[in-house]
Amino acid sequence: MSTKMEAQERTAARARGKGKTYDMAYIAVFAVLMAVCSWISIPTAIPFTLQTFAVFLAVSVLGGKRGTMAVLVFVLLGAVGLPVFAGFSGGLHVIMGNTGGYIIGFIFAGLLMWLMERLFGRKIWVQAVSMLLGMVTYYVFGTIWFMFVYMRTTGPVGLTAVLGWCVIPFLIPDLVKAALALFMGNTLRGPLSNIMGEN
Repeated sequence: MSTKMEAQERTAARARGKGKTYDMAYIAVFAVLMAVCSWISIPTAIPFTLQTFAVFLAVSVLGGKRGTMAVLVFVLLGAVGLPVFAGFSGGLHVIMGNTGGYIIGFIFAGLLMWLMERLFGRKIWVQAVSMLLGMVTYYVFGTIWFMFVYMRTTGPVGLTAVLGWCVIPFLIPDLVKAALALFMGNTLRGPLSNIMGEN
C-alpha cells in the first residue's frame, strides 16, 4: 500500500514539476509576444501598436496570475535595456519618461484582472469587464505619471491636453484590441487548458 502511495506521490510531483516548466515557458512566450506586438505599428492618422492587445491576450489565455507575470517579465526586460518597447526602445529612461506610466500601468491592469478572476471566475463577461477596468487602470496611472513628468521637465500642462494626446486617440483602437484579445484568448485557451492546468 505504501509503495502504491509513494508511486502516486512521485507521479504527482512529476506532474507539478512539468506544470511549472510549462508555466515558465508560456510566461516567456507571451512576454516575447508583447515585445513583438510593441514593435508592430499600425499606420493610421495617429499610429498605434498592438502592445495592449498582447497584454489582454496574455491574461485571457494564461489567466490572471500567469498573465500578470508575463506582463511583469516584459516590463522588467525593457527596464534592463532590452529593446522590447515601442520603436525598439528599452531602458529605465523609457520607464521614467513621459509615457512610462502607461507601461507600468499594464502591471496594475493585470493585477486588477487577476483579482476580478479570483472573485468572479473566468466567465466571458467577467473577462470583458476586467479588460475595460484594466484599460481605465493603465490610462489613469499613465496620465497621472505623464502630467507629473511633463510638469517637472517641460512645464505646466492641463488634464484636457494630456487626455487629448495620450488617451482619447487610443480609446477606440484599444477597445477593438481588447475585443480581439477576448475572442482569441477564449478560442486558444480551450486547446491549451490540458497543458496549462488550472490557475
